[in-house]
Amino acid sequence: MHAIFVREHGGPEVMNWAEFPDPAPGPGEVGVRLRAAGVNFMDTGVRKMPVPTWSLPAVLGVEGVGIVTELGEGVQDLSVGDRVAWYYHQGSYAERLAIPAESLVRVPDDVDDEVAAAVMMQGLTANHFTTETYAIRPGDRAVVHAAAGGVGLALTQLIKARGGKVIALVSREEKVPVAEEAGADHVLVSSGGGFEDRVRDLTGGEGAHVVYDGGGSETLRSSQLALRPHGVHAYYGVLIGNPTFRPMDMPNSILMSYPAVGDHVPTREALVRRTNELFDFVRKGQFTPRIGQRYALADAAQAHRDIESRRTTGKLLLLP
Repeated sequence: MHAIFVREHGGPEVMNWAEFPDPAPGPGEVGVRLRAAGVNFMDTGVRKMPVPTWSLPAVLGVEGVGIVTELGEGVQDLSVGDRVAWYYHQGSYAERLAIPAESLVRVPDDVDDEVAAAVMMQGLTANHFTTETYAIRPGDRAVVHAAAGGVGLALTQLIKARGGKVIALVSREEKVPVAEEAGADHVLVSSGGGFEDRVRDLTGGEGAHVVYDGGGSETLRSSQLALRPHGVHAYYGVLIGNPTFRPMDMPNSILMSYPAVGDHVPTREALVRRTNELFDFVRKGQFTPRIGQRYALADAAQAHRDIESRRTTGKLLLLP
């Protein structure tokens, strides 16, 4: 089998299409043949810089959908031929994988591969953000950064499904219709900071209830200033920029969170339950993942170039 392998940190040029023996599932693991892998900003961060939970050399990628081909010892609740998905397994840019069974969920027959791949990492992230990070209530006003990207589009749809109002930020004028199509109530073009006054104007001077900020250190201060007193700043842009600041600089007694999706699905039971919540939103037409672009798995380096260019919209997928 082949996989995307990196030996050192750097640009997309360090990504190699390499051949490996097919992995054999160990006890509690499942052999899987990849059908689609998701591309995430996390993947570009792992490629570019040291990340505490990763070590190089490594196969990139964390998310995907595939078919069960083999069962390891002790696996009882999955069968060969099952279609399964996962939100986090290191080394997912690979034609074949051995994955712990507890990391897998069955994909319903009425959800196709591409939708399932787009639901996992970014859908679970958006579900976490709109429930446990800040539980969106009807009428709440939320600012969504990078609203035409995969997480941003998922967030916009789930906020609207829960009755909230969305002020979307996009980096380019051509992305405005994409955010509007997802249901955003207002769309602002902003590639960095300086948007807080416009947010306050749109909220009658009060500020937003919550800002979902994946924009890196450039946007942190404006995100905080755009919040109402005791508003929530959900900051998840650490692989773009890890800022330093003093707690006393935080305005309006705001609350700050670094939400990690692993805390949303700490057990297999939680993973299945939360994923089924998302599949239900899909069935109801309240969450429709937008597939921005598809690439051959071997062309993953181009997918990284494109997502880092900020010119893409929606979810990028790699197909073997």
